[in-house]
Amino acid sequence: MLIVQDPHPVSPMSVASQSEESQPRTSRSPMLSARRESTLLRMTIARRYIVDAQASGTYHVVSRCVRRALLCGRDPLTGRDFSHRKNWIEKRIFALAARFAIGIYAYAVMSNHVHLVIQTNPASADARDAVDVLRRWFSVSRRAGDTEATIEARAQASAGNEARIAEYRARLASLSWFMRFLNESIARAANVEDGCTGRFWEGRFRCQALLDEAAVLSAMTYVDLNPVRAGNVATPEAAEHVSFRRRSDDMRRRAPDEPLSTVAGAGPALGVSAREYLLLVDETGRLLHAGKPGAIDRSLPSVVKRLGLSENAWLLQVRGTQSHYWRAIGLVDAMVDKAAELGQRWLKGLAFARRLETI
Repeated sequence: MLIVQDPHPVSPMSVASQSEESQPRTSRSPMLSARRESTLLRMTIARRYIVDAQASGTYHVVSRCVRRALLCGRDPLTGRDFSHRKNWIEKRIFALAARFAIGIYAYAVMSNHVHLVIQTNPASADARDAVDVLRRWFSVSRRAGDTEATIEARAQASAGNEARIAEYRARLASLSWFMRFLNESIARAANVEDGCTGRFWEGRFRCQALLDEAAVLSAMTYVDLNPVRAGNVATPEAAEHVSFRRRSDDMRRRAPDEPLSTVAGAGPALGVSAREYLLLVDETGRLLHAGKPGAIDRSLPSVVKRLGLSENAWLLQVRGTQSHYWRAIGLVDAMVDKAAELGQRWLKGLAFARRLETI
């Protein structure tokens, strides 16, 4: 079902503010007032307020297995090893990225969760002709017995259906539809393998808007260092089913000063080279995980200062990706603007971002 975004959305916070202002003021204890404000600020906000369906955006996305069970690793109770499912997920990410109007900048497939750094690109979907849109959509939503020939025939037959084309065009640039096709296919395959039914994933994915390039690169670094932080490997390039490993392997075939771009799908290059990024991740890992082997100089590449952060602030932002931020990650001005867009005076992480500017 296509979700059409209201061009003038009213956020839950603005509704709450209007209802409060329409009531006469009464005296309240400071403690009760603070608790009420804290509850309002932590209200669930519909994803359409975080993810703008009409504009390009970059997001850190996390999907967790139900009850955080090791459904993609070795089950400690039964001894069964489900690590092969990591390969299912990685292949599915690349297959979907080739069809959707999105770019994957980083990913890490762990034993009980998956991280992605994704950019949506509605303009790319808008630029595609009608038959190409239909062909791509029918490729990711195959019917039983579909072949390339039947998909092409369906695309040609539907080429005059403008309403359907518009719907599918919007879906191809949708973060929610991408994650739906990724998660549902893996859940079905795993349930067939286990001979059971029910949930595989904990629920809908968690999503953080990345508001500037520093936020994008710190989230990518956080994702690429996930296996190191989990103690699965000693170095990021040793991890399997992680974007850093793929980038490291690609460096042998590409120019070292080539701009950093997506590992799957299409998206704009970032303001650092691939080599600078690999060095940044490696040295960040050495500094965050003191036990990691290596004897190179303990200082971060100059790219960190170009992002407007000190070395200590960079390390704190990477480490705090999930613990200090919630709906969005960015520098102070970007966080303030996002809060205003959501109709709020505050976002989790804003005080942390202000602290980083003083370090």
